[in-house]
Amino acid sequence: MSALAKRVPPEPVLAPPAFAERIRRVAQVAALHADAVDREGRFPAEAVAALREERLLGIQIPEAFGGEGADMSRLAEACLGLGQACAATGMVFAMHQIKVASLVTHGGESAWHCALMQRVAERQLLVASATTEGGIGGDLRNSLCAVEAEGDAFAFRKDATVISYGAHADVILATGRRHPDAASSDQVLVALTADQITLERTSRWDTLGMRGTCSDGFLLAARDVPIAQILPKPFAEIAAQSMLASSHLLWSSVWFGIASHAVDRARTFVQAEARRRPGTVPPGALRLAEATSALQAMKGTIQGGLRHYAEALGAPDLLGSIGFAVALNNVKTTASTAAVAIVQLALGIVGIAGYKNGTPFSLGRALRDVMSAPLMISNDRIHSNTANLLLVQKGNGQFLSA
Repeated sequence: MSALAKRVPPEPVLAPPAFAERIRRVAQVAALHADAVDREGRFPAEAVAALREERLLGIQIPEAFGGEGADMSRLAEACLGLGQACAATGMVFAMHQIKVASLVTHGGESAWHCALMQRVAERQLLVASATTEGGIGGDLRNSLCAVEAEGDAFAFRKDATVISYGAHADVILATGRRHPDAASSDQVLVALTADQITLERTSRWDTLGMRGTCSDGFLLAARDVPIAQILPKPFAEIAAQSMLASSHLLWSSVWFGIASHAVDRARTFVQAEARRRPGTVPPGALRLAEATSALQAMKGTIQGGLRHYAEALGAPDLLGSIGFAVALNNVKTTASTAAVAIVQLALGIVGIAGYKNGTPFSLGRALRDVMSAPLMISNDRIHSNTANLLLVQKGNGQFLSA
């Protein structure tokens, strides 16, 4: 085999039928309640209950701890299927799995976190994240709050401007400075269980879309938490080696699900128009071809990111490299921009039937949900970060097979 052939990565492994059937069943429940979740701005409780029933919240946990050891490609397939049915459900699942990825990747050397993984798998615990903070905003690589250790325990208090589904989570992974005198970037990640914390709501999640994520703001406080609940690795390593890739790949998969749903509605509309006027090409047919092509390109972007991640898995230096960060940043910005454009194309094809609520072709919820894609994390912030990385990156050859 030639050296060039060896460099071509394998295609991502597709989810087996049994797994796909589990996702389909949850998606059916999610779709049934999606409009109510959006309209009422409420947590998708029925869909999350279905995720628990299908034992999908713990699928990423290694088999040794009672999970299924699902890889990123399988998680992406799940986010796609859920995103097609209910974007809020898909995003809750994605954000949960992003935090579980950090636990799985960086908690294996800690007995406490290994036990937590077992509990996540056994009890199907829902895990949330508290990384944003008043005075810091969306810059997850800096914190104002700090771990205040006293002997073998610590106290923690954070003005978390957003904790998605925080009021419904069983575990919250929160960032903070290592100690009160540490620099804002010297952070750790702490695991806090629901019975250890108090949450005082400081803001309501009243938004254009993604309303069911219930991303309220809270003052999070905890006392007498065992030191063992601090993950052993610095948060800088956790962010670079697990959060970056899982966030960009799983979020993008949810957005692909929204875009796919919109194109499916547009296709159904155009096909109905063709049946009504045999022998003619409906006006939206050319735009449907354009939308389908854009959807295929978006899929290729995400699949490329999944292959890149699979190649880097198990190599911390590669996962934390500038080239890897740039590549995954580009997946996020490209996919989020494409998703918005595709849904807008689909709305243009369907026309007023998509603009109106309550029709078989309604796309209002999809459009409102997908508008969040370039904003979480802001594409401008990511482009700025990528620009800074490119200033210090050494040149490397580009190949179609790479």
